[in-house]
Amino acid sequence: MHGKLKPKGPAITRLHVRVRSPHATRGQLVGGGVEMKAAIGRSGLTALKREGDGASPRGRFRIVGGFYRPDRFRTRPSAGLPLVPLRPDDGWCDDPADRNYNRLVRCPYPRSHEAMWRSDHVYDVVLILDFNLRPRIRSGGSAIFFHLARPDFRPTAGCLALSRVDMLKLLPRLSTRTYIVFG
Repeated sequence: MHGKLKPKGPAITRLHVRVRSPHATRGQLVGGGVEMKAAIGRSGLTALKREGDGASPRGRFRIVGGFYRPDRFRTRPSAGLPLVPLRPDDGWCDDPADRNYNRLVRCPYPRSHEAMWRSDHVYDVVLILDFNLRPRIRSGGSAIFFHLARPDFRPTAGCLALSRVDMLKLLPRLSTRTYIVFG
C-alpha cells in the first residue's frame, strides 16, 4: 500500500519526517494531507552531522530544486518546482578538501564524488535540500537529498527517500518554499 495523499491540493510548505527513535531508519513523511512511508540514514538522526556518518541531519531544510533521469520517463515528471534533466556525466563532490565540496560537478572529476547517473533507480528523481549549501562547512556533510527509495526501503546514507509512486504523487505539490523537517 502506498502513502495517503489528497489527490489535488494546495502546495505543501512543510513536511515532517517522523521516526520512533533517533536511531530508527524508517519513518513517515507527514504534513499537508500526506502520510507516506519513508527511509532515512542508516545511523538514524543526528544534530551533529559529519561527512560519511550515515545519519540524516536534524533540522528544517528547504527544497531548492531537483533533477530527473530523462531516459527513465516519457515526459518530464509533473512538479511544482524546477526539475532539470540529469546528464550521464553529473556527479556530486563529497571531498571536504575540494573547493567544489557539496556541489554538482562534471565527471570524470579528479576528487571524490558521487555519480548522479546511477544504474539503480534511486536518483531517477532527486531533490536537493539546502543542507550545508550556504555556508558550506567542510566535513559537515554533503549530498543530503530527497530521492527514491530502494524497493526494500533499505536505509540511505543520510538522505530522505520515498517510493517512486509516492514521490510522483507528491512532486506536483512541492515547491522551492517547501521545507522538510527532520526530527
